[in-house]
Parts: sequence; structure tokens; C-alpha cells
Amino acid sequence: MERKGWPEEDELVVCTVKQVKDFGAFTELDEYGLKEGLIHISEVAAGWVKYIRDHVREGQKIVCKVLNVEPTKHHIDLSLKDVNEHQRREKIQDWKNEQKAENWINYVAEVTKTGPEELEELIDQLYEIYDSVYAAFEEGMQNGADALIDAGVKSAQAEAISNVGIENIKIPYVEITGYMDLSCPTPEGVDAINKSLKSAAKIKVDEDVKVDVTYMGAPRYRIHVTAPDYKKAENVLKQSADAAIKVIKNAKGTGSFHRHNEAKA
Repeated sequence: MERKGWPEEDELVVCTVKQVKDFGAFTELDEYGLKEGLIHISEVAAGWVKYIRDHVREGQKIVCKVLNVEPTKHHIDLSLKDVNEHQRREKIQDWKNEQKAENWINYVAEVTKTGPEELEELIDQLYEIYDSVYAAFEEGMQNGADALIDAGVKSAQAEAISNVGIENIKIPYVEITGYMDLSCPTPEGVDAINKSLKSAAKIKVDEDVKVDVTYMGAPRYRIHVTAPDYKKAENVLKQSADAAIKVIKNAKGTGSFHRHNEAKA
């Protein structure tokens, strides 16, 4: 799916090598309307490059980092050596996902009778909100049409995006984490905290859900939940934290839950 405008510095982009010269390689940026970029030979690989064709060849699909953009000169400087293998794989996967999303958003336009101009506006809107169209389908799959509507997407389009996301995106398991601060100043405080942690770890859950409680340094403890979907994971996380806090408060201690690892009080 084509992005408007120009890439930003430090952005990772998918490119197709079009021409290899002794001084570097010319590429087309697949996501930006086939705008041309240049990889200078010094940016092809770490160290001295004797034969540039040992590293890049015409027709090759590569991931580059944007070093410099000069729109008035229609010039983009790129680096291949600054992209590690993990970044390359992640970017290629994102690019493939966006190709899927292009087919899905066209289907959404068809079922909602969205014309070409309005579709273009919708795509721009989704890029603005989620930075990718695929991410909008993920949002619809995970949190429903209401989340899209709250973000400003029209109701009919939001419903269609959510339905397509649910039908096509499968996440076998999700993992979420929450944090508890537990303390008890009484003589039985250590026992109370241990009982509290056991209650958090041993709440009744389905077979496809796993709960782990670990110590992070007093008074902080981490709850890690693995579940088939986010809704179930969030519910289990809350139940686990509530169980622990109830036990510690009954023992005249204090307990609080944080969704993120905030600074300790």
C-alpha cells in the first residue's frame, strides 16, 4: 500500500534494487510510490566492500534505513549496513501484513459502498491514527468496532474493519503483564504476603490460560498472563490482582495494582 509524502530520517523502508554501480546501488522504495533512493557503497556493508555485487543485486528486495531526504531534489540517501537481521525480518513482515491489509481495505470499501475518494481519505485516516492499515484491523480484532469508532472511524467502516480483522487475523496466544505493590507491617506480614501471592497465582482459570507471579524487589510483584485473547487475559489479570490485594488487606496490609511498571513509591 502506497504511503503519501516522503519517508522520515531513521525510518526503515522496503526497497527493490534497480541498478548496481561501482559507487553504490539505486533502489525504488516500495511503500512510497517507487521513489528512488541511493545506497552509497560505504553504506552497503560494514568494512571495505571490494565487489558491491557480492552484497546487492538487481531485483533484490532489501530493507534500508533512511539517512537523508531532500524532497526538492527528489533524493533519498539509504543505508543497508545499519539494518540488523531482526529489524529486517520485522520490517518485511510488517510490509507483507500491509499488503494483506490493502486487499482487506478494498473489501471493506466494497461492502460499505465506499467510493475511491472516500477510501483514500479512510486510508489516510488509518495511517494517521495507527501508522498502518494492518494495525487498524488488529485494533478491530482485539477491541471491536467501538475502539475504531472512538478513534474517529465511521461506524459502518469500523464494523466492517472489525469483522474482517476477526475473520483473518489469528493470534494463538497473547501475553500481558501487570504489577502489584504489596506490604504488611504486622508481625505476620511475611506470611500474609506469601498467602496473597499464592491466591494470585492459584485463581481458577481455563486450561488455555497461564498465570505466573514473580518477585521484582519489595514491594513489587509481577503478574504475567498468557491467554488466547486479550479480553480473557485482561479479565484474568484483574482477577489475580484483586485476589492478592483482598488477602493482604484482610491481614491489615496494603496493596495496589499497576498496569505498567511505574516507579516504586
